[in-house]
Amino acid sequence: MNMEIYRSPYEAYPFLCDMPDDLRCDFELLTDEMASRTGLLRARTKDAFLREELLWVCELIYHVNPALRTSLKITEKEKERLLAAVERLQGQCRQRCQRFVVPQGCEAGCLAHILRVQAKELVRLVYRHIYQGHSVEPGLVDLINLLSGYFFYLALRLNADEGVDEVDFISRNY
Repeated sequence: MNMEIYRSPYEAYPFLCDMPDDLRCDFELLTDEMASRTGLLRARTKDAFLREELLWVCELIYHVNPALRTSLKITEKEKERLLAAVERLQGQCRQRCQRFVVPQGCEAGCLAHILRVQAKELVRLVYRHIYQGHSVEPGLVDLINLLSGYFFYLALRLNADEGVDEVDFISRNY
């Protein structure tokens, strides 16, 4: 394929014209969206501790952003902090997470569920990148999966804080 691609002088990001099978820009855009939604979730969260934690998570996501193009710059200490946050939230919501739940609830809880899914989309994109023959640091896959778990348990916690009951989901297939 030898076609001339128009490059706008106003291009919002220099990698937007990357080849279609190059997933690095897609990864960067998805992490940018996740960081932006995390900022929105922070704005919709009342708890001061969670607001500070969400600011840290937002910055963490931005540090993940260039990981496919350069390298992962997340420390083991940061990964351990995220794992501790997941475990703390899981403990706080233990009675709420014994089952599958419908992704619903208060506005902040619903936004956390959207972020949970976006993290899974990001993991899927990373696996597609790996299947293309690229090497990826295992810590990246771990970290993004932890983000999905973090946002899941955060959704349950935010719903609990607002007095919203979880709705069981009973699958017709499983």
